[in-house]
Amino acid sequence: MVSKSRQQGFTLVEIAIVLVIIGLLIGGVLKGQEMITNAKVSKVENDYKGITAAILAYQDRYGVLPGDDPSASTRFPGTWTAADNGNGNGVIAGAWNSTNNTQEARKIWKHLRGAGFLKGPVDGTAASYQQPAHAFGGLIGFEQGLYNLSGHVIVFGALQGNVTQILEARGDDGNPSRGSVQGNATATAYPLHTNYAVAYSS
Repeated sequence: MVSKSRQQGFTLVEIAIVLVIIGLLIGGVLKGQEMITNAKVSKVENDYKGITAAILAYQDRYGVLPGDDPSASTRFPGTWTAADNGNGNGVIAGAWNSTNNTQEARKIWKHLRGAGFLKGPVDGTAASYQQPAHAFGGLIGFEQGLYNLSGHVIVFGALQGNVTQILEARGDDGNPSRGSVQGNATATAYPLHTNYAVAYSS
């Protein structure tokens, strides 16, 4: 007599339980990613406020903008030369993403470090002028008159469109070509998967 073995499959209840567990895991991962993104966005906003406060405090204390300070080399400890001074004309010259340490937009970081408003070396090495990085990994820079903005313009580079949309919604009018938060001079929307340099005007 030949015995027949019967294969048993999963019941509908078992399959439903597995699907619910998978759904909960996916939901938990997505919620976790959302929380991480929101925390990083808050860090970007706080970095903007902190750097703005540091620039204004420097100006209040020394009567001149950091980066533009013509006496920085004689004010602070560390390694300084006359080339580290600004020209004192009231404008911080240079592009926000410049790598040229003779531009005031780079000197601003050494001046702020020398005054103790930012952490970092003032030893004359390239690290003295290095732009800080923000929570999403891009660089923070400074440029006056960028896009449609005037005055102090602090720039956060390499932010994806979904992040810039959040920053716009939380800090401005949702349009990247106007207001105090801008992504460029002409765009009216942020494509989600495009990197942007987002500028804040104080």
